[in-house]
Amino acid sequence: MSKKNRRNADRPAKKKRVIIPFVERPFEDLAPEAELVAMREILPLATLEATVSAEHGGEALTLTTILPGMASAIRREDGLLLVAVQTVMSSGDASLDIATSILKGLELKPGSSLEISEQPEPGPRLQDVIASFGEFTMYQQPDFWMTPEEAAKPDNQQALADSREQLVPTRAIAGVPGAYWCRMSHEFVRYVRPESRDAVLDALARMRTAGTASFDESRFIGAFRAQGLLIPVWQLQAGSEADELEKPMAKFAEAFDAAIASTEPLTADEKRARAGIVSRQVTLR
Repeated sequence: MSKKNRRNADRPAKKKRVIIPFVERPFEDLAPEAELVAMREILPLATLEATVSAEHGGEALTLTTILPGMASAIRREDGLLLVAVQTVMSSGDASLDIATSILKGLELKPGSSLEISEQPEPGPRLQDVIASFGEFTMYQQPDFWMTPEEAAKPDNQQALADSREQLVPTRAIAGVPGAYWCRMSHEFVRYVRPESRDAVLDALARMRTAGTASFDESRFIGAFRAQGLLIPVWQLQAGSEADELEKPMAKFAEAFDAAIASTEPLTADEKRARAGIVSRQVTLR
């Protein structure tokens, strides 16, 4: 045997990578599906309270959009476990990815963090790990990363303020679940809908054809496909603020709900409108 072949024979065999089946709608059947999709794809700072099943210890924890250093999980000094929804490694099943971080994070000691850089193995998903969900909250700066005592320290206050400056200003539209105002080069509303994508596309096509697919002088510009749901997007009038949209969006949401619930076949014009919307979809991740 040649030296090269002997060297190869002495090397440990590489672990065979397990292919995780792609899951188009990973948070399906979870009550806060729309919130989880928003946290995963479009929100900079938000948390969702959750409790793991008794089988896994019954611990209360907090799901977050992101964590310092893109950690998968951290356990604060006060013992609270934080688990990121926006993960560095994606297996093709976001529910599996987050559940893996939860199960590994349960072993963390106060003040320590978890980083996962390799694809997780097949195992429990969020649907198997979480017994219940609690309050969903949005933030303007990541003070939930720290205990109140830590966040009150001057150095940490400055670090939190610096973090805020780097994030896209985003706010929920009061009274319209799933609707989020944000300010970038323009102001926009992104509206996460929990219904099937086909139903939402049909509704948008009906409303576009009828000339009712906008609110408060906004302009419908397309939609994101994200974790199995559709997120329609509107560009707003320059300078629009989130609190100004409460009434017009509430009225629009009623019409949108009715259009989604409709089972009438699309007309020829509505089918053409639908095809145009589909052509402008953008898939996130």
